[in-house]
Amino acid sequence: MTDSPVIALAKDLISRQSVTPEDAGCQQLMIERLEALGFTVEVMVFEDTTNFWARRGHSAPLFAFAGHTDVVPAGNLAHWDTPPFEPTIKDGVLYGRGAADMKGSLACMLVAVERFIAEHPDHKGSIGFLITSDEEGPFINGTTRVVDTLMARNEPIDMCIVGEPSSTLEVGDVAKNGRRGSITGDLKVKGIQGHVAYPHLARNPVHQALPALAELAAKEWDKGNDYFPPTSFQIPNLHSGTGASNVIPGEFDVQFNFRFSTELTDEAIKEQVHTILDNHGLSYDLQWTLSGHPFLTDQGALLDAVVKGVSAVNNKAPQLLTTGGTSDGRFIARMGAQVVELGPVNATIHKVNECVNVADLEKLTDMYQHTLNHLLG
Repeated sequence: MTDSPVIALAKDLISRQSVTPEDAGCQQLMIERLEALGFTVEVMVFEDTTNFWARRGHSAPLFAFAGHTDVVPAGNLAHWDTPPFEPTIKDGVLYGRGAADMKGSLACMLVAVERFIAEHPDHKGSIGFLITSDEEGPFINGTTRVVDTLMARNEPIDMCIVGEPSSTLEVGDVAKNGRRGSITGDLKVKGIQGHVAYPHLARNPVHQALPALAELAAKEWDKGNDYFPPTSFQIPNLHSGTGASNVIPGEFDVQFNFRFSTELTDEAIKEQVHTILDNHGLSYDLQWTLSGHPFLTDQGALLDAVVKGVSAVNNKAPQLLTTGGTSDGRFIARMGAQVVELGPVNATIHKVNECVNVADLEKLTDMYQHTLNHLLG
């Protein structure tokens, strides 16, 4: 049985071992298809990362698909039922690294655009593709650098669908119309090292820090809102001591992370954390890393078109959520763009035997095409 265009393309992409930040020819494959449709393509290489920006049309609005060709490592190959980079269909399911995250989405985007242009060669506005090979890695030289380039030349994206695997039980049951912000603090509490039998000659930074950490963990940072859960504070890493049972440590390293809603800013979080630490009289250093601001698309042409596009295929609207981690949507939202994430079921992403239902990729292609029809048809 011959594969459909979207399945054939998904297989071709999955077969390329594009582990971050490698692209392994995935982007060139897409570029050739896009150029055949009349897209102007710019390859943007920043350090170790290959990106491209493609555009068809010159007028507004500028709608773009965004995604990544890189995948996470396959891990222990012995745990896979089929080789991760040999796409295999069994019982209507396509297996392979990147099948769900997110080479399946890339195939759906491209085929949907091919079909849409065939029906609307003189479509309204412009269509873009922003594709990177550095989404699963440090995200330093990928989408954020392309966004910087576009903003510097005053070419902002108006609306964007990011093809991250947003769905939970069936394709299109969830669309992400926003994401929480993420900021990490690396805290070093300073004490005085000494012998545990002579605590009056030392100052234990663990003992000093724990009340402050307990206050941070118990604090209600906000109540969330209609789209976001309350801001969360979590401690993923702690380290102190020399390994000896008779030594009071001189330093205590604590790493904590906030996933925050639009009710808070990163500056407000920093101010409140420093206030609590200072009130407990700690001697400390604190370094902050902001991974992304929260963003929300709560209304507008894009959200309306996505809801209609999904409903046309599933006969029901998607649930709109902002849960989960961060995505490259946070960089695109900096442009003032409406951003929605819509992609396959995420149950197997980053796992062994990553897979996606073949029928879901066909449905997702239809959803993308319907969305294009509503926006630019």
